[in-house]
Amino acid sequence: MKILTIGDIVGKSGVEFLKNNLKEFKSVHKIDFVVANGENSAEGNGILPDCAKKIFESGVDVITNGNHTFRRREIFPFLNENHKILRPYNYPSKSTPGFGFCKVKVNNINVAVINLLGVAYLESINLPLDSLDEALRFCVDCPIKIVDFHAEATAEKRALGYYVDGKVSVVFGTHTHVQTSDEEILPLGTGYITDVGMTGPICSVLGVKKEISIKRMKNRMPVRFENATGPCKMECAVFEVDDKSGKTVAIERFRLK
Repeated sequence: MKILTIGDIVGKSGVEFLKNNLKEFKSVHKIDFVVANGENSAEGNGILPDCAKKIFESGVDVITNGNHTFRRREIFPFLNENHKILRPYNYPSKSTPGFGFCKVKVNNINVAVINLLGVAYLESINLPLDSLDEALRFCVDCPIKIVDFHAEATAEKRALGYYVDGKVSVVFGTHTHVQTSDEEILPLGTGYITDVGMTGPICSVLGVKKEISIKRMKNRMPVRFENATGPCKMECAVFEVDDKSGKTVAIERFRLK
């Protein structure tokens, strides 16, 4: 099975670029299943129902999120209604809208997608390793398991990758919006990349207008972020997973402009 993982989709231009390019990419690379992070797809940040619908219509099968998941309250009902749009599993489950993992049948194979949020420099919520152990207990019927670890610290991401090596098929990192070059198959067969990157404006600071980010750095005063415009890119990685063993056999990283 070929699994495409797509980095944080930023703003209207990122959503539009995805819409215009994803279906052809899937066809050329014979993709079976697509997971994309959508937590910045609304203008400003967060995700709105309209953004989610456009991402699904573009050809994404499951949308993951992160620390901006709940920035827009309009998404709360959508999170509760659609199990294919996820929020991080390690938020307190009883009081948090939505689902932290889902199961999807792809080519008659059960595939689980688990969304986690890091705690280093981010939210003080349930520990990701404990939460992952818990989520995996619900996914024993899924030969293929995919984890989006939305985290700031590269060390935290690397540690989780090794912790779960051999227990899941794929771990891909999101949140930093900068694609890393460390894609690899870990010793026990888990495919891994620290951060898959960003889908959005190239001439930007993580999708934000560069002038605004520079102004904040110089003045140290609060500013209202605005998404940049102009030519875009889609950063992503394709993991080829053996259907029977659930282990990754090949990885390729892409930057589509």
